[in-house]
Amino acid sequence: MRTTSLFTTTVLMALAFTGCKKEEAETPAPSPTTPTVYDPATAQRIVVDRFAAGTGTLMVRDGSNGLPAANAPINFDAAPFITRGFGPQGQAVEYYNFDVQPTAAIPIFVCFKPGQSSPVSGQLNIIGKIPGDVGYNDFWEVVKVNVPESYVANTLASQSDVFNSGYALDYTGMIVNCPVVPEGSTATKRLNGASSSLVQCWYERKVGFYFDFQEAPLNEVANAVPTSPIYVLFNINPDQPNGGPPSGFVTEPGTDQTHNVLATVPGQAGYSPLWRVSVINNSSFAQVSDLASAQSANIMAMNVMNVNCPVVAFP
Repeated sequence: MRTTSLFTTTVLMALAFTGCKKEEAETPAPSPTTPTVYDPATAQRIVVDRFAAGTGTLMVRDGSNGLPAANAPINFDAAPFITRGFGPQGQAVEYYNFDVQPTAAIPIFVCFKPGQSSPVSGQLNIIGKIPGDVGYNDFWEVVKVNVPESYVANTLASQSDVFNSGYALDYTGMIVNCPVVPEGSTATKRLNGASSSLVQCWYERKVGFYFDFQEAPLNEVANAVPTSPIYVLFNINPDQPNGGPPSGFVTEPGTDQTHNVLATVPGQAGYSPLWRVSVINNSSFAQVSDLASAQSANIMAMNVMNVNCPVVAFP
């Protein structure tokens, strides 16, 4: 009896164990996690400082030059951020000053659904660098992110999100000039009635802000942002103590009109807001009034830096 009972008990336990295993095997898998959608209205804002040492080149805050504090709104319609100069034919031009920039564009990610020519409605563009980051540039190559039809706007909110998504990326070679600035900054001048409003973007799941300058289409040339020549004259020549950019540009008496000369203006072949700077001896100031006179003047140094100065007014 005891043997039979033990056998029966063992079988029943085995059956019970098998039943449990079967039940576990048939338990349905959990549903995929719903992707997080980030809300620009409640997301943290980035901190931007374009004038910190190591970030700015021509415009570095030193405690006495009046440059705005870190993350303070910048009024680019006031000196030293806007300049009056001459175009190639001697026409008056105005341009903003966004300091020295490299020629290597960096990606800005724009999401598109299949078959659509317009970006995903409500989705902020995504950047991977801001001023102060190594390799930052105001000039961005547009990268198309091919999201599925089911994609929900602002599921992607960082460069890492884009790369980890597995979505196909198309590097377009199209360049946009979009300086990242503190929230509340202003630069009201534009050509062709273009909007001067700040544009929101994502950076590491935080919201940033940039201006968008569209005075001329730009495309990479030899994998770089194209440049165009500009000729400038400083109050103190660069070979003298305290000379060069810190001394400011020479202007006509009682005005803010410089004799800096741009080689091209929007609409002309070769125009670019990334200017290749050459310096003219300020003794030639009175003789310089157009491209021909600039090129024949006493040029002290050629192609010393590249500066982002989009043209925002000319006849």
